[in-house]
Amino acid sequence: MKYVVVTGGVVSGLGKGVTASSIGVVLKACDLRVTSIKIDPYLNTDAGTMSPFEHGEVFVLDDGGEVDLDLGNYERFLDIKLTRDNNITTGKIYQSVIDKERKGDYLGKTVQVVPHITDAIQEWIERVAMIPVDGKEGPADVCVIELGGTIGDIESMPFIEALVQFSYRVGPGNFCLVHVSLVPVLSTVGEQKTKPTQHSVRGLRALGLTPDILACRSAKPLEENVKEKLSQFCHVPVSNIVTLHDVTNIWHIPLLLMEQRAHEALIKVLKLKGFAKEPMLEEWMRRAEICDALQDPVRIAMVGKYTGFSDSYLSVLKALLHASVACQRKLVVDWVASTDLEKHTEGEAPEVHKKAWDILKAADGILVPGGFGDRGVEGKILAAKYAREHKVPYLGICLGMQIAVIEIARSVLNLPDANSTEFNPDTTTPCVIFMPEGSKTHMGGTMRLGSRRTYFKVPSCKAAKLHGNASFVDERHRHRYEVNPEMVPEFEKAGLAFVGQDETGKRMEIIELADHPYFIGVQFHPEFKSRPGKPSALFLGLIAASCGQLDSLLRHTFHCRNLTSRCTSINGSVATKAYRNGNIKTHTKSLAEGNFHSNGNGVHA
Repeated sequence: MKYVVVTGGVVSGLGKGVTASSIGVVLKACDLRVTSIKIDPYLNTDAGTMSPFEHGEVFVLDDGGEVDLDLGNYERFLDIKLTRDNNITTGKIYQSVIDKERKGDYLGKTVQVVPHITDAIQEWIERVAMIPVDGKEGPADVCVIELGGTIGDIESMPFIEALVQFSYRVGPGNFCLVHVSLVPVLSTVGEQKTKPTQHSVRGLRALGLTPDILACRSAKPLEENVKEKLSQFCHVPVSNIVTLHDVTNIWHIPLLLMEQRAHEALIKVLKLKGFAKEPMLEEWMRRAEICDALQDPVRIAMVGKYTGFSDSYLSVLKALLHASVACQRKLVVDWVASTDLEKHTEGEAPEVHKKAWDILKAADGILVPGGFGDRGVEGKILAAKYAREHKVPYLGICLGMQIAVIEIARSVLNLPDANSTEFNPDTTTPCVIFMPEGSKTHMGGTMRLGSRRTYFKVPSCKAAKLHGNASFVDERHRHRYEVNPEMVPEFEKAGLAFVGQDETGKRMEIIELADHPYFIGVQFHPEFKSRPGKPSALFLGLIAASCGQLDSLLRHTFHCRNLTSRCTSINGSVATKAYRNGNIKTHTKSLAEGNFHSNGNGVHA
């Protein structure tokens, strides 16, 4: 097993996660099998109880692990399925060591950070790196490890020491350190400054780690004299210094690494010459070019409570992007704070209220993502009502489905007190209720989590068609509340179809309105399994409906799984030709005529 460790210096937010993912893409393109590990130095056991405002979205894995959003980047870029153990936290490490101490595994020794904590970290890395994540048997060839935070953070010190020991443990040729740092340009002098990176590398070396490769973040490509200066003071060959300058979309990052021959540096350090092939990234190049060339916009109103921090909905945004590129539309996300739509805002801040409604009414489609708590719920209900009454394409995810059910209960069934017991425990019409297996005393890891199977009960529904007429779909869940099964007959009489249910038939998973162009709500989170080139079927449906392509899409998604590889190659060749000829409209027409492919993952009926 070979290990590539990615660290960061100077400031946080440089893009270590995207860099680590892109390194994995390049290595995978060299015909190497790749797995990933993210180390988060915080004391939380996992990301499940952390606020999206504080740490971005909580990404959910197939096994129910609630993990850092960077694992979502790994899965999307590398098309792999990780486990909860691929996210290491200080909380997990200390908990495992303390559990061992309580059982007497240390035979009366004094338990210390060194060697017990550092040994536990190294053993965890070695164990998890051997778990196959690409659907094939046997371990991967390379494990890419990202160390969260910035060099010098006190909470990451045990991990730094563990990695120092680990580099000697695995030996030369099996360990490569990539350090991501900042090369800023001061407006007063207008030149690229190397001093922050010099200090960062000096601090890293003082802790016992020497970088093999420098990945320098900057606004523009590094000048040659700047590279030479960094090489001189950081003791890294010029050929091992790569520029990660600002790009129009992150799909260019693997291409930047390949263009600067970063794979050759990695292969040399890891002694993989003779095993690795020359990387082939035509599909990535094609996708990045097409994304840049898109002109025709599709406007999606994102109605939520965390709109001030886009990372709170990172996977939703990526799923929308994947779908919009497939539909040949330039994605424009209009953020709408759900509280701004509510009646009280009209009195307190009428301009804000009017602006929010103007944005909603101008949108081609409306999406209400998941969330917790009662703040802004009434605004989300109003958004769902507007979408239903005005025939605007609507996708509700998790809470977005639940509030659509509440809105229909109030407006169609004439039940004004209809609500979720999450927001009003004393409601006389509980159309959304707490799940019996949930816990009301412990918050962490007590929800309905991970991959669950949903069976399509109405084969002719849009959701089933979008999934290639599958009989079921496996998707990831994260919720405590569900639609009250006792009220389902009333809703069905009113025209709300529960087209997807769990294996018992008692848990409602997918709702649809048959007399609406596209009104779908799902209890699960389809965004977590969307991939570049393989968009989530329901997001693809939303975008297609929002730009007038849904009928064409539905006509050509029969036997979707069999068509996926064909459509990818057909669309790719047409797109490349169209791009090179400067005629993107040709490719737009081909997609509108039905050359779609979606991420349907069920068995055909």
